[in-house]
Amino acid sequence: MRGAVALVTLNRPESANTLNLQMGMDLLAAALTCARSAGVRAVVLTGAGKSFSFGGDLRAMASRETAGDDYIRELTTYLHAAIAHFTRMDAPVVAAVNGTAAGAGVGLVAMADLAVCARSAKFNLAYTNAGLSPDAGTSFLLPRIVGARRAAELLLLNRTLTAAEACDWGLVNEVVADEEALPRALAIAEQLAQGAQGAFGATKRLLASSLGAFESQMNLESETIAARAVSPEGAEGISAFLEKRKPQFPQRG
Repeated sequence: MRGAVALVTLNRPESANTLNLQMGMDLLAAALTCARSAGVRAVVLTGAGKSFSFGGDLRAMASRETAGDDYIRELTTYLHAAIAHFTRMDAPVVAAVNGTAAGAGVGLVAMADLAVCARSAKFNLAYTNAGLSPDAGTSFLLPRIVGARRAAELLLLNRTLTAAEACDWGLVNEVVADEEALPRALAIAEQLAQGAQGAFGATKRLLASSLGAFESQMNLESETIAARAVSPEGAEGISAFLEKRKPQFPQRG
């Protein structure tokens, strides 16, 4: 805690803050704590070390072999529940993007109420490069933030966005010097912590309701990515990523 501001840090810097099952559980626990604590009036979400988050931990997914779909289903259940709680809680959530955000890391930026990023930050969805489909709400939130055509470009072509482009496209609110990303996000959160929490919460829930079937879409994302992970494309894509080579996706007849 920083006064009335809760600092939630994705803390696997040795793995670029990739999301494994334990981190999914921890993130949900953090979201529940923030939502239930009257002392938490704003939240800052950031990553430890040089990266915000590289998204799902493909090495953990690959190690489960035939149980990979169950592992991913369980991981995304925790992750998506955390996102739902962050979206609906009274306390505004500010993302401090301190480095690369990829895959589900982009979803965590998109679900935040406000986002500040370092000038050197980059954003890449990366799912289809690994033979996978989107999760973390990206298939729902990105079209609403950047528009359907740009979302398709990010998801199908895996275009990497610079910090300036992410700001221009509306994915983040502000770009600052690398060393200022977290301090700036904390300053915004401290300002919000002085505001009308009931009004903030009501506004957030109105915005969440305006999203309609957001949580249903995340359920569909969970089932789809779990199925993709154990498909021939997913198996090849994950193996290629871990082996640092270009995937050779099987051709469909």
